[in-house]
Amino acid sequence: MSKESIILGIESSCDDTSAAILQGKKILSNVIANQEIHQQYGGVVPELASRAHQQNIIPVVNSSIKKANIKKEDIDAIAFTNGPGLLGSLLVGSSFAKSFAIGMDIPLITINHLQAHILAHFIDEGNAIPKFPFLCLTVSGGHTQIVKVESSNNMQIIGSTLDDAAGEAFDKSAKILGLPYPGGPFIDKHAKKGNIHAFTFGKPKIKKLDFSFSGLKTSILYKIQDGVKENSDFIKENLEDLCASIQYAIVSILLNKLQKAIKQTGIKQIAIAGGVSANSYLRDQLENLAKKEKFDFFIPKFEYCTDNAAMVAIAGYFKFSDKNFAQQSESPSARLLF
Repeated sequence: MSKESIILGIESSCDDTSAAILQGKKILSNVIANQEIHQQYGGVVPELASRAHQQNIIPVVNSSIKKANIKKEDIDAIAFTNGPGLLGSLLVGSSFAKSFAIGMDIPLITINHLQAHILAHFIDEGNAIPKFPFLCLTVSGGHTQIVKVESSNNMQIIGSTLDDAAGEAFDKSAKILGLPYPGGPFIDKHAKKGNIHAFTFGKPKIKKLDFSFSGLKTSILYKIQDGVKENSDFIKENLEDLCASIQYAIVSILLNKLQKAIKQTGIKQIAIAGGVSANSYLRDQLENLAKKEKFDFFIPKFEYCTDNAAMVAIAGYFKFSDKNFAQQSESPSARLLF
């Protein structure tokens, strides 16, 4: 085997059970087990999620080791998501990781889920990577932040949501429209044929670099309810335009704050991360903005946008290099901060 470190990454913060094998900075395997059971409830049910993780964790890890064509004895360290996330889900991943570390007598590494999303940019696949310092717009179902990244272990949140996250705004809007869960990808799909200016919604007036999406969600709800009162087929007849207008409103809020952050910091290295970074309209608009404002723009590979263990493993690589190991006594935290 190569002398490069081999790290097993474990991700179980929400409803995806994932395990990945990283050698150096290269991913040898990245296995994800999705939980379809939540679709019938229109959102993640924490108790069901933790039970599913218990069923999936060993098969997923075993599959990742086999796909990487290594033996478990080759693994030098195990990194796992320690938060933020659903506590029951986090406990499954942390319990497995601690047991594996004891059994194999290898170091244990705790990883912040949000920092892992950011560091996914450094997975070596021949792609360009951002130079420090850079700004990262981290957007998911549970978080919306602008992070100033000085180094792999020095990150500062300079803007954050005061209430709901952008991903939640996508999913709740999709639910109002009667679209399946998770709704973000469905809004993205229908929006491609719609008019972004067909409908307008209330815009938040938040100072500094912070975000707010609760008022936008309420505005969307009232607009649709009023439309349905006048015409029972309002959603069906206007679905594509509604999706396009909703998507435009959310992305506009994100880009407005990001532009302010670029001006305030003077940083011209810009990255995006998190599940919403898979949104095609957000990617297109950021690419256009990068050309207009002349900054370098970095997007992670699609499979590294949503929750996955590859990002946990690469974050583990940096901590392993610094010998920044965890104790068995460390506990996961649902509201873990940077």
